[in-house]
Amino acid sequence: MKILVTGGLGFIGSHLVESLYKKNHNIMVLTKTLSKKSNIPKSVKKINIKKIDITNFNKVGKIIENFKPDAIIHLAGNTSHSVSFEKPLQDVDSNTKTTLFLLEKIKNLNLSCKFILGSTFIVIGKPKKLPVTENTPCNPTTIYGTNRLASEHLCKIYHKVYGINTNIFRITNSYGPREQIVANKNAVNFLIHQALTKKKISIYNNGEFFRDLIYVDDVINGINIILKKGKPGELYWICSGKKLWFKKLAIILQKFTNCKIDFPLTPKYTRKVDVGNFVVNNSKLKKLGWKPKVSINHGIKETLEFFETNSSF
Repeated sequence: MKILVTGGLGFIGSHLVESLYKKNHNIMVLTKTLSKKSNIPKSVKKINIKKIDITNFNKVGKIIENFKPDAIIHLAGNTSHSVSFEKPLQDVDSNTKTTLFLLEKIKNLNLSCKFILGSTFIVIGKPKKLPVTENTPCNPTTIYGTNRLASEHLCKIYHKVYGINTNIFRITNSYGPREQIVANKNAVNFLIHQALTKKKISIYNNGEFFRDLIYVDDVINGINIILKKGKPGELYWICSGKKLWFKKLAIILQKFTNCKIDFPLTPKYTRKVDVGNFVVNNSKLKKLGWKPKVSINHGIKETLEFFETNSSF
C-alpha cells in the first residue's frame, strides 16, 4: 500500500512510519523540518522524505498527484494549545485549512484513497459526564481544539457528501520515547523528563485530578487497526480507558527517579482552558480487535530509559 504520512518525523508520526515500514508499505513522509530526522531509526531505509510545509498547497498537491497514495494519514499541524492563542490565524492554516485541502485534493483527483485524521481529546473541552465516548458533546476551550474539531467535521462532511473513505482517531494523553520536551505540548513526557533530569516536578491542584494515559506503542497499534479495519466515516478513541490520578503519577515517578514533588497553585490560564478529569470508554476500537497492552509502570520505565540514552531530547 502507498501511504502518505504528514508530520511523519514527529512523536506519533515517526513511530507510525517505523511500524508501517515493517509491514512493507511504500511510505512517503511530508515534514516541515528535518530537525527530527533522527526520530526515524537507521534501519528504516526505504522511505521518501519530503521537506515541505503542509500549508504550501501547490507543492503538496503536486506530490499527491504524482504519488497517488492509497492512504493519507494526516498528523501535521500545530499541536500546542498555547501557540494557538499566540498565533490563531496560523493555527487555522496549519490545522483546518490543511485538512480541507487534502480532502479536496482526494475528491478532485477522484482518488481511491483512505484519509485518516489524527485528532485529540482537547476537542471535547470539559466533559460533563464520564467516561467520554464517541457521542460525547464537544465544547473545546482552546483555538487548537476548535480547529481540530472543525477538521473532524470536514472529514464527516466529505464522507457523507462525496463518499470519501475517512476515519478520525482521537488520542488521550499519550507519552513515550521521541516526544519533544515542552511543558505546554506534552505534559506527561515533560514531567517524566523533569523527574529524571531536574529531580523535581511540579503538579497542579495537589495531583487531585485524573487523566487517561496511553503509551505510544498502543497508539500505533490502534492507528494500524483503523487503517486496516476502520469503517468508513467513523471516529475512534485511542486510549487506555483507565483513570490515572496525577498524585499517583507523582508517586510512580518518585519511585523510579527519587525526584521531589512540588504542588504549586494552578495558573489562571490553565484554569480557563484545562479539561479537568478525563477518562474515555474505548470499547468501539476494541471491537475491531485492538486493546492497550502497556502498563503505566512499564511505559514510564521505557520512556525514562529512552531519555537516559538520548540526551539530545
